[in-house]
Amino acid sequence: MSAAAQTSTRDGLLHIGAVCDRLHDEFPDVSISKIRYLEEQGLIHPKRTRGGYRLFDEDAVERLRTILRLQRDEFLPLRVIRQELASPEANKARRRRRAAGLAGPEEELNARELQERSGATPQLMRELEEYGLLEARGNGGEKRYSAGDAEIAAVCAQLASFGIGPRNLRTFRTAADREASLLAQLVGPSLRTRNPERREAALDDLRALAELAQELSQLLSWRALRQLASA
Repeated sequence: MSAAAQTSTRDGLLHIGAVCDRLHDEFPDVSISKIRYLEEQGLIHPKRTRGGYRLFDEDAVERLRTILRLQRDEFLPLRVIRQELASPEANKARRRRRAAGLAGPEEELNARELQERSGATPQLMRELEEYGLLEARGNGGEKRYSAGDAEIAAVCAQLASFGIGPRNLRTFRTAADREASLLAQLVGPSLRTRNPERREAALDDLRALAELAQELSQLLSWRALRQLASA
């Protein structure tokens, strides 16, 4: 590549070589070929000169920096990173909705609606029920599922694409049950009270505890994965 292709333009746009130079200290393995690959995958959309050179503005550089951080720090695959970039607050909002809805009824879905919303096949849904990852109410064609079950099924369907079946996912259900049991010991008596103010205070505590427990679980997982990646 010519020297002109590695510098910034008069209007402040950066050529791909200059972008690599800027990001190299934080991401030593970043390369021109890697940036081109991310473009091919539709994650970044640099401008082009008439001669075909890629040009990056500050927003494009920050987007690229975010992608590289999500790869390095959170070990996210590109398709998940694409979803994160499309709706960066989606996961946080979903967690808030779950915590806020602890005391209220959830939307109910039949089997067809759950399948359409989650992308799970009928066979996968049957296996998820068999191993306790989905909890249906009713029998046969009258089975009903919660909106939370649809989210669980959607994640399990993605994991199944990596060859991880419901049998292997039971450990997550077991860990979740243990976590819930621990939190129940802390706030359970207050949740069973007939005093509405005391019960509402207990729900607030449970929401806060659930958020912290999820954050701790995620941080511990990331640490273990970093150790695996650096082994």
